[in-house]
Amino acid sequence: MSVTIPRRQLFIDGEWREPLHQKRIPIINPATEDTIGDIPAGTAQDVELAVAAARRALTRNRGRDWPRASASLRAKYLRAIADKVMERKSELATLEALDCGKPLEEAAGDVGAVAGCFKYYADLAEALDEKRTVLSMHTFKSHVVKEPIGVVGLITPCCSCFGCWMCGCVKAIRIGISVIFYTCLEFAELCKEAGLPPGVLNIVTGFGTEAGAPLASHSHVDKVAFTGSTETGRKVMTAAAEAVKPVSMELVGKSPILVFEDVDIDKAVEWTLYGCFFTNGQICSATSHLLVHDTIAKEFVEKLVSRANSIKISDPLEEGCRLGPIVSENQYKRVIKYISTAKEEGATILCGGGRPQHLKKGFYIAPTIITDIDTSMQIWREEIFGPVLCLKTFITEDEAIKLANDTHYGLAGAVLSMDLERCKRITEEIQAGITWVNCSQPCFLQAPWGGRKNSGFGRDLGEWGLDNFLNVKQVTEYVSEDQWGWYHPPKL
Repeated sequence: MSVTIPRRQLFIDGEWREPLHQKRIPIINPATEDTIGDIPAGTAQDVELAVAAARRALTRNRGRDWPRASASLRAKYLRAIADKVMERKSELATLEALDCGKPLEEAAGDVGAVAGCFKYYADLAEALDEKRTVLSMHTFKSHVVKEPIGVVGLITPCCSCFGCWMCGCVKAIRIGISVIFYTCLEFAELCKEAGLPPGVLNIVTGFGTEAGAPLASHSHVDKVAFTGSTETGRKVMTAAAEAVKPVSMELVGKSPILVFEDVDIDKAVEWTLYGCFFTNGQICSATSHLLVHDTIAKEFVEKLVSRANSIKISDPLEEGCRLGPIVSENQYKRVIKYISTAKEEGATILCGGGRPQHLKKGFYIAPTIITDIDTSMQIWREEIFGPVLCLKTFITEDEAIKLANDTHYGLAGAVLSMDLERCKRITEEIQAGITWVNCSQPCFLQAPWGGRKNSGFGRDLGEWGLDNFLNVKQVTEYVSEDQWGWYHPPKL
């Protein structure tokens, strides 16, 4: 499909606006290394305009136009946006593939998931109008209401834009301002077409120091939600702490996948490949720590390497593509550096490790499997965010659990075994926010998504994702006709 790359501006107060400093950032197609367009580079001054627009949207008509409007009204907009997304599904998926290098089939799945997420939260939004009574007696009645938290700063990375919107779309129910990148500028056009009130959604693209930092620290932003690296997450938390505002963090991971001796090896190999190489390996929950029982390791690894070598690596728009390029040149060099350091430290590269021979341009890295790893090595300790799988063997269940939890991160983990009692034990012991049994990477709108330890806190998706952006208010009413009686006036 031929797609024209639109030249977008910042989206503030329902309108497209040139950034005040009129600077732009080139968009590089990672499959060809060609410049295919550019996006505006917003700065603190642009953020100031966006925050002001978001605040006006919240306070307009004493809040009756948006935060205090019926939840069913917001649900109407969410469903309209979902319809707009599906109308342009093919175009949006192609833009995503061109921008991020994600295989077209996966990008189309992400776009469909975004539409589904908006419809799901439209249903949940309607339930917000209900009051929950928590106390009823002859003197008092008390109920709980959930109210929008206010202006939200949503900061997401450039590696999987619509995928991040799938997790972030709940914020749109109450959102005031977002800082996001690239393809998601097209999302603003869809919201405009759906009639979303001005200022409810504002998009400022730019660099972290110039746009993200001013947003995180802004005194009129009531909450910050960040997706990205742990290092940047710490900076966002520090900035937010100055204003004592809540934050939620979906940070990086180094997730284990434990493969026991009783598995169907062919099925386990496929889940292992998918768990690490899906989305070009650029997914925070990638199960890139492979732990295989020693008794099946030889057969398992032989099949794993053989099938990894047969994965189709190509331009993401090519039919059947399963692995596209790394999102950017900087990230490509970073992943290559991790691999070369591992070799220098004594690790063995079983397959991959660099550019596929048939691709002379683009930021491509073949599926890479590394073994002979010491747990102190950088390749084992740090998130790589690329198609790199690290392999170790184990003998006992206790050893496997110890290796799985020997990490600063705690986003996800997986266990593959026919012994369901064993699976139950391990899901209880793996220190992660998400645990998969006999699979890896499924994500459902109804289930919470988030991690622990250095992988962040707070949850997206499900009712938990909605609660993340609501204040809970207690309303207690004195209903007795009798005087309270604490004060007794003196007798005259």
